[in-house]
Amino acid sequence: MSAQELLQEISDYCRHSGLAESTFGRRAVNDGKLTARLRNGGRITTETLDRIRAFMEINRSTALARPAVITREPRPAGATAPLAASPATAPTGEPDPQRNFRFFDNRQKYLLFVNTCSEKWVVASRVGLELANVHPRPPAMRVFDAGIGDGTVLLRVMRAMHDRFPHTPFYVVGKEISLEDVRLALQKMSDRFFEHPATVLVLTNLAYADAPWLAVKSLSAASSLVWHEVPLAGNSAYRFEQQITDLEPFLAQNWKAGVSPKTGNPVYDRPVVMVIYREDHKFLLDPIIPRPGGTMANYDLVIASQPYRARASLDFKAKRVIAPLAKSLGPGGRLIAIHSHGNDPGMEIIRKVWPGDNPFVHDRHQIMKAVKHELGPAGRDLNFNVYADNRSLFRYDMHTLPSEISEASSIGTSTLFAAWNAAIYVAQVEDDRLGEVVADGRYLDATREVLRDHGGLWFYDESFVISRRRE
Repeated sequence: MSAQELLQEISDYCRHSGLAESTFGRRAVNDGKLTARLRNGGRITTETLDRIRAFMEINRSTALARPAVITREPRPAGATAPLAASPATAPTGEPDPQRNFRFFDNRQKYLLFVNTCSEKWVVASRVGLELANVHPRPPAMRVFDAGIGDGTVLLRVMRAMHDRFPHTPFYVVGKEISLEDVRLALQKMSDRFFEHPATVLVLTNLAYADAPWLAVKSLSAASSLVWHEVPLAGNSAYRFEQQITDLEPFLAQNWKAGVSPKTGNPVYDRPVVMVIYREDHKFLLDPIIPRPGGTMANYDLVIASQPYRARASLDFKAKRVIAPLAKSLGPGGRLIAIHSHGNDPGMEIIRKVWPGDNPFVHDRHQIMKAVKHELGPAGRDLNFNVYADNRSLFRYDMHTLPSEISEASSIGTSTLFAAWNAAIYVAQVEDDRLGEVVADGRYLDATREVLRDHGGLWFYDESFVISRRRE
């Protein structure tokens, strides 16, 4: 067993048991820094490995033997029983499901959603509208994507950028912690380097507070920073694709992530910055190619599409995500933030299964107010634009054939599964709430009923814009 495999097993155990990794180390082998040593290349003896495995096996059996505790809200007399209960808070003594939430790491749900719904396309179109208000300054147009995902939104935005600014050098930074998403995004970029050769693309797994500046504040993390520069040779998309594909071993070795025992969110093992550009344009791009030690931000456009969990605290959304991104704006720069809104057929499915559930606890007005408070004097030269609903809200749909959903025909099982997946993906339903529901086929009846009532399935996103005044 490799150290990485052992770390992943320990991480999974800690997530399910609710233990901090330091507590696990102390209880298993009397070493609170066990996982830290392993991540830094430390080795252990076979005896220590046996003690670790024995500890997990014994305590896992105990945990499985413990009966599950499910809280149910009292319901009025005569009311029909819901398909499943929706606990508002975790039972006392049980791990908080919000801290064990790894929704965005579930590849099957994610890939099914992005391939059956038009959200990525519609979000890219909404972001593209902001380009009319962007006025880049030399030496380049600077763009930051706060979570590139599979790269679909960034790809489409870069196409729109080339159409509007065909001769302007581009400096594009994308943050993403998922190795699989980085792979998918890179596969889409060879054509961008061919059509717009004056492009510097930077991918990083740094946190929101660090990524715009490509600098790590923690001294221990900075000492382990991996800075990789990739000058692409040749002048064809085919050759660029070959060289990007050759990055697979580097990504597999360095783009690793674990799970925070405190929040359940993915965190990087080592900070990585990867800089890609065309070698034959290096002389032109030299002023904008970043160097180790940090770089200026001053972005003309910041894209923050679904950058936080809907159920995350208001303080987290404002302090840890939006405020740092707003600080990275240059003069005249614009930050567009987009998140799910609810009040759509997708939420009807969720509430038929979990009555009263509301994952979208903060709207754009609340988030903007919290961001203003967090920025304080640093936000004096920023404009906060929440807009009216007719401009802020936009809709995207699940793809179906025109004749696929009608009263006269039965809805196919694959369509029902795709619709159910989209609903629980957008509502960010935790896996531990799905077990009881999936065992009861009535969740498909609820999905079928909503599809027929509306003739399809769609969702609403809402957006808001923070812009910095021009000099």
